[in-house]
Amino acid sequence: MIKSEPKSILQFMANHYDLLRDLFDIQVKNDIITKESLIICLENYDKNIREQLTEYQILVEQNDDFAFNEPYFVLFEFIHQKFKPLLPEEIEHFGQAIRTLFLKIKEGINDDKNILLERIEALSNQIKKFTNAVVNNTKSLLTESKELKANNKKIDYQEKIHKARYLIENYISPLNTILDVNHSQSIYNELLNVSQFTNVKRFDYADESIRREFEKLYHLLRQVAKDLNLQSVTLTNELLPLIERIKTESQYLSGFHYYLTNGNCYKEIEPPRIFVSTRDNIYNKFVYENTKEYFDQFQYEEDIIVIEDSEQTNDWLFDKSKYKETLNQKLPIDDFFKWCENSIKEENEDFSFDNFFMVTSLLFEEDYKVSVSQDGKNISVSNENSELIMPKLTIKKQEDVSR
Repeated sequence: MIKSEPKSILQFMANHYDLLRDLFDIQVKNDIITKESLIICLENYDKNIREQLTEYQILVEQNDDFAFNEPYFVLFEFIHQKFKPLLPEEIEHFGQAIRTLFLKIKEGINDDKNILLERIEALSNQIKKFTNAVVNNTKSLLTESKELKANNKKIDYQEKIHKARYLIENYISPLNTILDVNHSQSIYNELLNVSQFTNVKRFDYADESIRREFEKLYHLLRQVAKDLNLQSVTLTNELLPLIERIKTESQYLSGFHYYLTNGNCYKEIEPPRIFVSTRDNIYNKFVYENTKEYFDQFQYEEDIIVIEDSEQTNDWLFDKSKYKETLNQKLPIDDFFKWCENSIKEENEDFSFDNFFMVTSLLFEEDYKVSVSQDGKNISVSNENSELIMPKLTIKKQEDVSR
């Protein structure tokens, strides 16, 4: 248990930041801080703070050696954006926890309220950890890939190719599968299932406090979907092409280097011409003739006079709300089609059947109950061009029928 004030610990870390940074780099490189490394580092900075390092639990003992306590190590990783890539199996651990908790929530959806709340909170925490792991992995792999391409350490071509293949096979491709929305077993797909379930429960669950927790989880998942999609795009558009370029260029350079250093073996083989010079114009050699032909076609062109048609057209627009209001005032109506004919004639005596059918579309509104007249008669609707024979329909309001 840490007995010191939190402010004292932060002040201590600020005062001795450079020393702590060196210790962090030692652990990143060697996975451990040996007792001898710690002593040398303290002597270099002329600091006698070994007791405080263990008292504040910044360092913990591992046999005769030391290591950063995990929370402090994670803090330094975050500050310096130096993350060690996690194996797919390590990330899959979060996926398994998410699947198990989601199954428990569905099975116990109507069980003890407190247990359900704790499971929702635990699921949220696992989703956050999974997202952070993916983001950190992508950053770390992108950094390693760029360093590999820059080749500041001057490693040879074969080792460079080997490292590129190693990153693809063990980290990048498996991580891409984890985020692949088209892969049925991907964790991304599992999160989509959680999101769909949560979206329903945030509205229809009986208890308000549970609904609030589902609401929080739903909004978390929406943000997670955006973050993971961004990481997937980075993997697809940046990481994989970068690594493939490293592999390809390294293979070309390796072959060329082998050819140059073993040239005596190929004296009888004439190397191919790498560069073939050609020359061409940026324009067609018949450009003058083509241009002259184009302009000649307009030289004797006749004038064209366009006379606009001044005839006015009287377009009829169907005002559905107006006709429906009129119909509601007249209900019940014994002969619906005859009412349509009379109503439209009030606006336009020379109506077309297109206009007529627009008005009859009111027949399909959900507000009305329609039935065929008991007398079995047909009615006739006509204009100057044609005639329609139609059944006699009675129309009433639904509420009138229910009474």
